[in-house]
Amino acid sequence: MVLIDTPGLHRPDSALGRQMMGEVNAALDAVDVLALIMDVSEDIGKRDRHAIERAARFEGTRFLLLNKVDRIPKDNLLPIIESLGKMADFAEIIPISALTGDGVDRVLNKIIEYLPSGEPHFPAGQYTDQPERFLAAELIREKAMAGTFHEVPHAVAVLVDSFEETDRLIRIRATIYVEREGQKGILIGRAGASLKKIGTAARKELEEILGTKIFLELFVKVLRDWRDNPQLVRQLDWHLQLERLTGE
Repeated sequence: MVLIDTPGLHRPDSALGRQMMGEVNAALDAVDVLALIMDVSEDIGKRDRHAIERAARFEGTRFLLLNKVDRIPKDNLLPIIESLGKMADFAEIIPISALTGDGVDRVLNKIIEYLPSGEPHFPAGQYTDQPERFLAAELIREKAMAGTFHEVPHAVAVLVDSFEETDRLIRIRATIYVEREGQKGILIGRAGASLKKIGTAARKELEEILGTKIFLELFVKVLRDWRDNPQLVRQLDWHLQLERLTGE
């Protein structure tokens, strides 16, 4: 089973948003089962209805996964299921909690039930088709966002400047881009404490994933309105990174 995790559905208002929606459309052309995940702990709004409308245009099997059911009373769940079920034709509507794991096994079993049988697309043991450089950038970005959740929500981009492999370790040099000077100060922290914490967390997880020692060097730069910068946004595309690696 191949799982494709797309960006969230939204109406794009920047170069980054348009590229993200391009990723969604490309994924929908290649899958057999579409699983739309919604947060049922919040009221259904325009964005949710837009997502359901987009899912309704998918010609294959559609699932609706209602996440965060651990946050609402059980009596509230059935009316929500009935209401959302009228908006589109879903093969399965499954309540889940990503936090507790409730319903997740059922989702996996149901997806397998609806998927066609076929030859494997990837070798046994391969868990991703994304370049290691891209994984490194995503992990660094994840740690940066987790460490500064309220101050620097989604204004963070990471580009790997160099990725050098030797027999003993991998040397990674990466730049974290933000949109304002204040965000840069938050990411670096007093005497570099915040950036060090981000780097340590990313390095440890990368060492676990890649199975080797990592030397990680991080820098923070301000690039105003980078989400509207087509050149930078294009560099964040892992497909382009893979093409460059193949060319090399």
